[in-house]
Amino acid sequence: MKYDIFFSISQTPVDGHTPSEAVMFQNFFDQVKVADELGFGVAWIAESHLSSQVQKETSKPVIPHWQGEVGLNVDAAQLAHKVFAQTKQIEVGSAIMNILCNGGPIAAAEKIACFTALHGLDPEEKRKLHVGFAAGRFDFMNRAYGVDARNPVEEAAWRSVKGKVFREAAEIFLRLLNGEVLSSDQMDAPTLTRQDFRSDEDWQKVLDAHGENTESIDLARRWEFEKLKIIPQDFRRELIQFVVGSHDPALQEKVQDWAPVQVFNLSITSAEIIEKTHERLVKVYHQDGGAWDRGHMPRTVFVFINEQEGLTAEQKSEKAKEEARAALGAYWTALEGTLDPSKVEKASHNALIGNADEIALQMVERFHPDDRLMLWFDFFNHDNERVMANMRDFMNHVPAKVEALIQERQAG
Repeated sequence: MKYDIFFSISQTPVDGHTPSEAVMFQNFFDQVKVADELGFGVAWIAESHLSSQVQKETSKPVIPHWQGEVGLNVDAAQLAHKVFAQTKQIEVGSAIMNILCNGGPIAAAEKIACFTALHGLDPEEKRKLHVGFAAGRFDFMNRAYGVDARNPVEEAAWRSVKGKVFREAAEIFLRLLNGEVLSSDQMDAPTLTRQDFRSDEDWQKVLDAHGENTESIDLARRWEFEKLKIIPQDFRRELIQFVVGSHDPALQEKVQDWAPVQVFNLSITSAEIIEKTHERLVKVYHQDGGAWDRGHMPRTVFVFINEQEGLTAEQKSEKAKEEARAALGAYWTALEGTLDPSKVEKASHNALIGNADEIALQMVERFHPDDRLMLWFDFFNHDNERVMANMRDFMNHVPAKVEALIQERQAG
């Protein structure tokens, strides 16, 4: 297996304490340097925009019960420069960069081009920026930049329309970073059809808003522009790896027209969907990326490990479970305003919880030997020393146990 690490930099109260922004960032840099020393492959950094605390005061709050800030990092490219300067081998990934807000896909493409031009000035530099990109989970971040329903049809169909907007943005983003001269009239105009909706009832609501029955509804493009080309132009494109944050199979395949684009999944993505995604992308992955590999879809997973000295194996296991229940409970309470024990229980099934032996066994039972895991240690945990200790305990104990279990099973 391959081991990456995820950093949320989420400034939320834990046990009544909320660290300052400066402490949050310093903890991140402490932790990423330890991750580099331990041999993690990619440091995936959450990206967020605008205050999630203030959005609660708006007319359409999307997380009305959240305390503090979902994330403090607003620009993974800027943060990556500092990470690369302070580390030796770890790579950096955005998880995930919203290409709809902050100027949209054209501005996002220039930002990545500029980063890569500077990052690649050293001819010996080989480390990549893994550009995870998506439409943004929380719509309040997009509304501030005008990405919202423009008429009753789009209001009725917003879930599907947002997917069309992201499809448009992804094409602009990838083609510009390929170095193309591009204008909006070189792209297909978006349309809505029955296939874009889960039920006949949902489609009928859109037709009612449209005012007539029809096979398809044309949508206006979000970005209209004459031909343009981003600058800088001469940068080392081999230092970029794209990763799309979308569960739309058609989009996962369409982006392969323009570049080798890997795929994100969530910690709650079912095993069935994960396997079907691998089966599809083996056939369509862009040829410049080589053969599709299971490591091209990192699997996000919470980690609650306890290997504290002076405790029995059973005591370590129980303490890890207590920490998991507390963190997952705090998360769901923050997200929804109430504690739903069933959701905590379900989330725990998607986490690695226990002592090193238990976690190794859980990994072998749940994951393919060739999977790449994006391990999340700082989830609702501001104890910097404990987070780093957990990272060390995992890497110093678990991978070897996993490898031994895999070899044992293959031999048996």
